[in-house]
Amino acid sequence: MKKVISVNDLCCQRCADQMAVKIALIDGIRAAKANYKKGVIFIEADERVSDDAIISVFEGTGMEVLSIAPRKGLFG
Repeated sequence: MKKVISVNDLCCQRCADQMAVKIALIDGIRAAKANYKKGVIFIEADERVSDDAIISVFEGTGMEVLSIAPRKGLFG
């Protein structure tokens, strides 16, 4: 399952990449890639990964998850 995580306060690509690495450490996440200009992190995860598990990574970082949505688009 592919998802898009919209995040408030991604200040630079380095911060976005660091968050992607932290998310990738969650059991069941196969890939994570960040784009700070769009304020999103794209993930590919198993069905068993809950949105709450993803949100918990952001707790304590000062960043706020605005939404987690299925990734739609030409290439899925």
